[in-house]
Amino acid sequence: MFGIDSKLYEFLSKIADLIIVNLLFIICSLPIVTIGASTTALYGVTKMASNSEGYIFRSYFKLFKENFKQSTIMWIILLVLSLIPTADLYIINYMPKGLLPTVLRGFMLAAALAILFVFLYAMALQSTFENTVKNTLKNAFLMGIGHFPWTLLIVDITLLPIILLVTLGSAASSVIYVMSFVGFSVLAYLNSFIFNRIFKKYM
Repeated sequence: MFGIDSKLYEFLSKIADLIIVNLLFIICSLPIVTIGASTTALYGVTKMASNSEGYIFRSYFKLFKENFKQSTIMWIILLVLSLIPTADLYIINYMPKGLLPTVLRGFMLAAALAILFVFLYAMALQSTFENTVKNTLKNAFLMGIGHFPWTLLIVDITLLPIILLVTLGSAASSVIYVMSFVGFSVLAYLNSFIFNRIFKKYM
């Protein structure tokens, strides 16, 4: 039961790996500007983890270093783009109630979600394929649209902590604890199964 070939040992080893990856992701994301590179490394390692391969520390920092420039550029581009729907939603909230503000709010929310899925796809693509920043962002958008049902699932998984924070009320602090402990890596791990399935078609 406790042998290194047992299912229990494999499960506990996987949990330990996810905890380590989660800590690395949080530490490497603290400067904010490095979120792109840390997310690329996160998806690269969890994609390998979903296939039971790779060494955590070595793989994470190798991916972080190799993809730092392109991932950072894409992160900054998408971050700047996200300011547009954010500012528009802020302005729309001060408009008189009616059909137009409702329609505009829907468009801005859709734009924000599109930027989110492009970011997720782009970072996962960057950890898997070699390409230019322009082509990676273009492919991220086209893949997100082309595999829209999977994209919705990826976005839902990614936004789950925010949904729980809003709905749980006084128990929301437990979500923060889980995210700081293992949450980010678990979400990436779940999304990695989907990305592996999608990317196989392009390999």
